[in-house]
Amino acid sequence: MKHLSILRGGVAALAIAAGGMAQAEVTVLGWPGGPEEAALRAVTEVYNAKPDLAEENKVELLFTSRDGFFDKLQVDLAAGSTAFDVNLIATYSIGRYAPFMEPVTLSDQAGAVFGDTVLKTMQFDGQQYGVPTDLSLHFLYFRQDLIDALLADDAAKAKYAAIAQEHLGKPLEPKAPADWTWEDFVANALYFSQSVNPDSPTRYGTVIQAKNLLFNMMVFHSWPRSYGGNWMDDAGNITVDSEAYRTALSQAKLLFDLGATPPDSTSYEYAEANAAYASGQVAAMVQWNAAASELTAAQATTGTTAPPAGPDGKFTHIHGLGLGLNKAAENKEGAIAFLQWLSTEEAALAYAKAGGAPGLAAETAAKLAADRPDLVQVGEYASTYGFVMNGGTSEKALSVYEAQAKEFTGYWAGTQDLDTALKNTTAAMTELLK
Repeated sequence: MKHLSILRGGVAALAIAAGGMAQAEVTVLGWPGGPEEAALRAVTEVYNAKPDLAEENKVELLFTSRDGFFDKLQVDLAAGSTAFDVNLIATYSIGRYAPFMEPVTLSDQAGAVFGDTVLKTMQFDGQQYGVPTDLSLHFLYFRQDLIDALLADDAAKAKYAAIAQEHLGKPLEPKAPADWTWEDFVANALYFSQSVNPDSPTRYGTVIQAKNLLFNMMVFHSWPRSYGGNWMDDAGNITVDSEAYRTALSQAKLLFDLGATPPDSTSYEYAEANAAYASGQVAAMVQWNAAASELTAAQATTGTTAPPAGPDGKFTHIHGLGLGLNKAAENKEGAIAFLQWLSTEEAALAYAKAGGAPGLAAETAAKLAADRPDLVQVGEYASTYGFVMNGGTSEKALSVYEAQAKEFTGYWAGTQDLDTALKNTTAAMTELLK
């Protein structure tokens, strides 16, 4: 039986509770609840059923509360806990855990199964710290019925161009969302807002989730990245006070000022933004891929595509959940064997079929097209448009997102100007990433 060390909170309690179950020499601490747990349970059953797997290398799963999960995990890892051999990691927290984990070598299939972009979500300082299991990125959701009606109406197109000329300084023409730039996104949002166009069939052209919350910043980041924005340059200099961020922040502020997003959307996060779109009063929005089933069910004409383009092209923020190796693991050999198998096509397909959301390369995703068409799109966008900001896997990455959320939300809400927001953000990031 594994020594439980000085684990804090739910992990210790759950490990003790598991003491009466059949002992396993490879203990995996997973993400509790939702499709991630269901998928991990499913692939563990597949692995444990392998006829050539030694009894001492079978896998036992350990789960605890999501509340404070990452903070508790850091305490456990830093204390050298041996209660688990393999543990959950996330792109934005790898830097916190890297000192207490060991890099891993994945199977020789991993590159073909996931692709380089997805594998990088589990890398820190050039080393692979985990197997990517679930990927999050962004889709542009839009009402196809509204777009079709606009494109078929010459009078409507003329009004659209006039609105773009007035507010963006150029007479943009409506186009298919797959061809949108961020200027097109803004123009479309203004046209479909009754505050700008009283004849609009929807009250708001878009909804921007702008609560002072770090995950909302992840949604926003595709915007400045498409204009060439990044957190810092290769020399480590903070570069957030740039034309890229100024342009994206100002464009978003225009939508707030002109009523193209609900007036209380500075208090919105995922659920509120989805509810606004699902109500039928929003024409288009950028949101996590996880919302696809909910939004398409609520609005049957909903289409999805990659986020709009900027001068540097199309981009989508990506981050992943994955599993890596605890440096204090008591059965490293068995743990490494499980992680290597988890990075094979057999495991990735089983994980996806059980409800997980792995980021798969095109050839692998195509094998799931009938059952999981959303993963084909996720894999394509991750490989083609995915990015992680320079510093996005650092120890202080979550704190950077929090600092940006505080300052950018303040700008959008009108409590500070753009110069102040960027000055404060630069100062906070300099301290965090120095």
